[in-house]
Amino acid sequence: MGDVHFSRERAGKVVVLIFFWTLSLISLSCAARLSVSRQKLQVQNHLNRLNKPAVKTIQSPDGDIIDCVHLARQPAFDHPFLKDHKIQMRPSYHPEGLFDESKVSDTEKPKKGSNPITQLWHMNGKCPEGTIPIRRTKEEDVLRASSVKSYGRKKHRATPQPRSADPDLINESGHQHAIAYVEGDKYYGAKATINVWEPKIQQPNEFSLSQLWILGGSFGEDLNSIEAGWQVSPDLYGDNNTRLFTYWTSDAYQATGCYNLLCSGFIQINSEIAMGASISPVSAYRNSQYDISILVWKDPKEGHWWMQFGNDYVLGYWPSFLFSYLADSASMIEWGGEVVNSEPDGRHTSTQMGSGRFPEEGFGKSSYFRNIQVVDDSNNLKAPKGLGTFTEQSNCYDVQTGSNGDWGHYFYYGGPGKNPNCP
Repeated sequence: MGDVHFSRERAGKVVVLIFFWTLSLISLSCAARLSVSRQKLQVQNHLNRLNKPAVKTIQSPDGDIIDCVHLARQPAFDHPFLKDHKIQMRPSYHPEGLFDESKVSDTEKPKKGSNPITQLWHMNGKCPEGTIPIRRTKEEDVLRASSVKSYGRKKHRATPQPRSADPDLINESGHQHAIAYVEGDKYYGAKATINVWEPKIQQPNEFSLSQLWILGGSFGEDLNSIEAGWQVSPDLYGDNNTRLFTYWTSDAYQATGCYNLLCSGFIQINSEIAMGASISPVSAYRNSQYDISILVWKDPKEGHWWMQFGNDYVLGYWPSFLFSYLADSASMIEWGGEVVNSEPDGRHTSTQMGSGRFPEEGFGKSSYFRNIQVVDDSNNLKAPKGLGTFTEQSNCYDVQTGSNGDWGHYFYYGGPGKNPNCP
């Protein structure tokens, strides 16, 4: 009898346990469904904020959708400080002494194909005057990010800090650089002509970019940075295309700033160039070389930071109120390459920087920056004084500077990443 009573009691306990187990499974599955639908709602709300109503839509051959959005409807004007902002349609002043491309001798000039460098979407149409082209953000773009909040943002401590090649810093941030830089003065802009390549990326969460940095403040929590150049970033764009990009932050990549037009900040005025769109054509090893020139400068009258792409396209400006230190001037300018190395345990990625070749290989093989200049306090473009170089691991990525009459101050940079000397 005792045994029967005992087994009934045990059976009762098992039933109760099964009941609670089933209940917890149901509640877990409800919570998971709730979490998924909450995330979907977050993503949808974010897409609604980013993708403004289009006057016209253009399908790019690379799969991008370009929306032609009315100037006054662009994401910048979601910023509370820009509600009553009067758009400046042109800078009050251009820097004096713009480098004259016609002076470059034919031997040193990159061999252009018959078509000048452009953006792929131009093949299928253009945006009307009074609108700006914006690359449409898709649901899968946002879902690739670790969170809705982190979409379109660089990770903290992504700026090269010369003279701090502390191995802990390298491994902690995972970012590696090969740059030239100037510091110790007040700078009001920078210019460079950048060789364009399509470096190979090992992991989707890594990137390779070539850019200029305009920096103010310390490398602590208050760093101000304006950045522009080209990048390959599968995580951000979903492919391996080389794309024009900009970035800004006023607090060392913590809460402010973003790539391109993925938050309020940069005010675009140009109807022909889309931030984040693919650049075409790109350079090939021992073949035609292509480059883009980028100029960023502070308008002495209004104080905004303007950006120009090539000789013809003034793209727009970052209003000076976005910044603290850069509201006055920059204290450091950097030019060069950056990659993310996500390999663990001190191993190295094979993500390429620049062309994936070391600087000593030279023109047609290694990637370059040429005619690098800074803007001084009289709004003149000048050669950089006291140009330094910096790389964390020169056997993975390196940099070599030079100067001559045609290219002014220049440098070759980059490398293959993982190789016998960089395991």
